[in-house]
Amino acid sequence: MKSEQKQIPCRIFDAHCHIYPDAIAHKAVEGIDQFYGHLPFQPYDGTTGTLYRIGREAGISHYLVHSVATAPHQISSINRFIASEVALSKGAFTGLGTLHPDSEHPEQDLSELVSLGLRGVKLHPDFQRFEADSDKAMRIFELCEAAGLPILVHTGDYRFDCSNPNRIVNVLRTFPKLKFVGAHFGGWSVWDDAVRMLSDFDNITMDTSSTFYALGSERSKALIRTWGADRVMFGTDYPMWNAQPEIDCMLEMALNEDEYRRIFWDNVANLFGL
Repeated sequence: MKSEQKQIPCRIFDAHCHIYPDAIAHKAVEGIDQFYGHLPFQPYDGTTGTLYRIGREAGISHYLVHSVATAPHQISSINRFIASEVALSKGAFTGLGTLHPDSEHPEQDLSELVSLGLRGVKLHPDFQRFEADSDKAMRIFELCEAAGLPILVHTGDYRFDCSNPNRIVNVLRTFPKLKFVGAHFGGWSVWDDAVRMLSDFDNITMDTSSTFYALGSERSKALIRTWGADRVMFGTDYPMWNAQPEIDCMLEMALNEDEYRRIFWDNVANLFGL
């Protein structure tokens, strides 16, 4: 069932979008492509202009945008870029900042992030090269829990042992009040492990990004029903995927109207205080 055949029952909030300055976007996307082994498709260019274009064509009205620092010296400039794009978006963007566990002053980094009006934090342990339950990373989770800030974390990769469920379970257990979002249904490429190890924790929310291409609509629907629609947010992982087929896959699942409303809008809006 395609989107033109079924009416979307609510606004759509894309809860997982990477954006980069135009001058370096091509290089950044090329780095992602190489990291994931030259994906069997052509990613988009990572600019905000393209995000708006493909989002508008698919009927998306709001975007959660972010980037990640691969070294501590990048933190401030990335956060200021994200904040500037939020300001220019005229209400279309909600921004997340970046932190890095090797920073010598994480408290200052977090303070600047909050002062810029950013609504949470994005981490990518595999890309940033740290273990999610290392002492330095746990300090970041501790700061976010104390500040009440949601933290979106890339979770899962069968090739590494940085963000897999065996490490995320330690984070969730240590910080029960942390507002933790596990990208890619809590464990990209290790989805069964994520369900087995993480689904009993009530302080974790999922996003759907970079999942449908691998699992298809039926298995993805089963994951939504396992986690519960009140713990799932729709996300495209721009610039990796075209938004329209991602929405089409959601609609093929034939969820009920309340489930669609929660996944497409309410869960992310509530989590980030919109």
